[in-house]
Amino acid sequence: MREFMAIIRLPDEFTEDFVRLIPRQRAAINLLMREGTIVAYSLSADRTMLWVTIRANNKREVREIIKSFPLYDYMKETIVELMFHEQASTLIPELSLN
Repeated sequence: MREFMAIIRLPDEFTEDFVRLIPRQRAAINLLMREGTIVAYSLSADRTMLWVTIRANNKREVREIIKSFPLYDYMKETIVELMFHEQASTLIPELSLN
């Protein structure tokens, strides 16, 4: 399994239809995160860009995952394979039995 960064452009202005789909989008993302398919999901402060780190076998698989997003019709994506993805852990550190 490899990791990819999906750089997604959203519309500058949101229609009512777009806004109505946001809860379905969040539910889909939460499910993919619980499954481990999506590693990270970030939205820019101006709400025009998403950055999504996705675990998949290839770019085609990443595109299929993105096509499953409820907001897909409003998105323009660029997919880049990552050499590595590191992030600070927010989990409680492992206990040492020593």
